[in-house]
Amino acid sequence: MKTFVRALLGASAMCAVVSAAQAEKLTIATVNNGDMIRMQKLTDEFTKANPDIELEWVTLEENVLRQRVTTDIATKGGQYDVMTIGTYEVPIWGKQGWLVSLNDLPEAYDVDDLLPAIRGGLTVDGELYAAPFYGESSMVMYRKDLMEKAGMEMPQEPTWADIKKAAEAMTDKDNEVYGICLRGKAGWGENMAFLGAMANSYGAKWFDMDWKPQFDTEEWKAVLTDYLDLMNNYGPPGASNNGFNENLALFQQGKCGMWLDATVAASFVTNPDDSTVADKVGFALAPNKEGVEKHANWLWAWSLGIPAGSQKVDAAKKFIAWATSKDYTKLVAEKEGWANVPPGTRTSLYENEEYKKVPFAEMTLESIKAADPNNPTVDEVPYVGVQFVAIPEFQGIGTAVGQQFSAALAGQVSAEQALQSAQQLSEREMTKAGYIK
Repeated sequence: MKTFVRALLGASAMCAVVSAAQAEKLTIATVNNGDMIRMQKLTDEFTKANPDIELEWVTLEENVLRQRVTTDIATKGGQYDVMTIGTYEVPIWGKQGWLVSLNDLPEAYDVDDLLPAIRGGLTVDGELYAAPFYGESSMVMYRKDLMEKAGMEMPQEPTWADIKKAAEAMTDKDNEVYGICLRGKAGWGENMAFLGAMANSYGAKWFDMDWKPQFDTEEWKAVLTDYLDLMNNYGPPGASNNGFNENLALFQQGKCGMWLDATVAASFVTNPDDSTVADKVGFALAPNKEGVEKHANWLWAWSLGIPAGSQKVDAAKKFIAWATSKDYTKLVAEKEGWANVPPGTRTSLYENEEYKKVPFAEMTLESIKAADPNNPTVDEVPYVGVQFVAIPEFQGIGTAVGQQFSAALAGQVSAEQALQSAQQLSEREMTKAGYIK
């Protein structure tokens, strides 16, 4: 009997070794933010159901991630089987044939449940090239107590004139309370994410239909002039160094009357463990200039895609379908609570009665719906993207323009000089790249 048991145990061990040896390893490159870290902790659920797939994680800071995955996919390096990529990369890479189509995800995945604005930003010529893990737009987060003290009410759909009036009323520099906090740190994904969205709400645009830069227009002059006016009169000192994280800290410390930034920040400013004003925060749609139909809503999603030429497409699709599914949302809600589920990707989430109780859920959905990556501006334009332009050259141009506008905020150059420099450098780069004939 003992001999038989030993033989059985030996056979089981042998099977386990063979099974482990046969397991297909997926290398997943991802960004080091809270939602992605949480996903890694919960992937035991996936591997239990799929013992033939092993997961290896490469977790990187955002700028490093972009550099690594861009180099790998452009050179066909094959280092990663699943990549975490943004709404900027997907249209470019999909058009170049660098990503695998996800149009054949299982019927149970329910691709039609994806929010149209988010799905549209990840689709090229009818092909879905990445599945969204979480999505965001931008909105106004404001102090309800300070508005009440000023005898004012924030409209659900404010104009920039409303924002200026509220900023003036809430500013109390003697007590280090500033009416408004906005991004000033240079970068295509920092100050230009905000200013690009603001430009749409003023009727401005990056390029006309002939790809000629538009910084010499009256619309862009109004954008930059009003931005500088807000920040110089009602913003915090040193604002040219402030990006998302710096303004988040200021708002949580009670030093901002308003903050216009990513909808994903809502869970941070309403978390009593981190925010001194958690129970005093209200939300409103990103503003527009009176008479302009577009609001200052940007659109972004961190998504999962598969590089073309991958030898592990089936396993990669299986993982992506799990990580971006409705069942994954339920798993996070069960483990972490509804306020912590990945937001902004599925219609069904915003129809869920439990999620509707989350104070920022409704405004997040409205904000995402207000952004249209395929029609981002008032006028017709040749590009896709809301707070960015989905061409490879944009990263360099956007950051260079951001440096000019940040310098204007710091008082190093005038608004006129910043706009003139932005026009010149953009024309030079677009001519060099062959867009301008």
